[in-house]
Amino acid sequence: MQFRKTSAALAAVATLSLTATACGSSSGDGDKIVIGIKYDQPGLGLKTPDGKYTGFDVDVATYVAKELGYGADKIEFKQAPSAERENLIRNGDVKFVVASYSINDKRKAVVDFAGPYFLAHQDLLVRADDNSIKQASDLNAKKLCSVTGSTSAQNVKEKLAPKADLQEFGGYSECITGLENGAVDALTTDNSILAGYAAQKEHQGKFKLVGLKLSDEHYGIGLKKGDKELRDKINAALEKMKSDGSWEKAVKANFGPANYKNEPAPAITEK
Repeated sequence: MQFRKTSAALAAVATLSLTATACGSSSGDGDKIVIGIKYDQPGLGLKTPDGKYTGFDVDVATYVAKELGYGADKIEFKQAPSAERENLIRNGDVKFVVASYSINDKRKAVVDFAGPYFLAHQDLLVRADDNSIKQASDLNAKKLCSVTGSTSAQNVKEKLAPKADLQEFGGYSECITGLENGAVDALTTDNSILAGYAAQKEHQGKFKLVGLKLSDEHYGIGLKKGDKELRDKINAALEKMKSDGSWEKAVKANFGPANYKNEPAPAITEK
């Protein structure tokens, strides 16, 4: 009788162990891979009302995943807001992040990057009939909107317009609404993101890019620190994407309608 109880207990422990293993990291060690993207950046990463994902970052993520052995039907996209990207990577909630993720030393202290795969510049988006903002210093008497955790917000605070009334929201869509109804005077982030919003049908003719190159933003693919094997594989995928013409094709498909003048594909520096 005692033997039966002991066997039953061991069986229960084994079952729990197997269950725990099955519920472990789901970021890409099994049949599917989980990739962090933005959900609210037209042209880069956007989740449409019908549940589809579009944008240049989505195309890059899909290409890289395929090279890693995961077809499009094996990808699970997870929303990666700017302020949460490092946590998602460190916690193993995603295998990697492709989300207009600028490479900088502060982030590299926490996560590793592959790439870069794109070069953008910080710019300003204003209402089409507003001619009062032509340079960064004009923002000192204006209400400026950006997203919490973005490098653009930090650039404004520390370098560009310290006296600007900076208002930070959780997503760029909130800034666009504020800009449209006059609650804020300008939105700052990368020109690639701003062009995506300006090109949307519902926004066409309402906004314009000021045309400033306030920074160089090298977009990288963020991954867990120390995972050199994965970084090497992602870099190889990015090189292949450039060499076979898929990178140029994706740029034209996602930014072409906005007449956006993109920079050439940058060289890989994160090795």
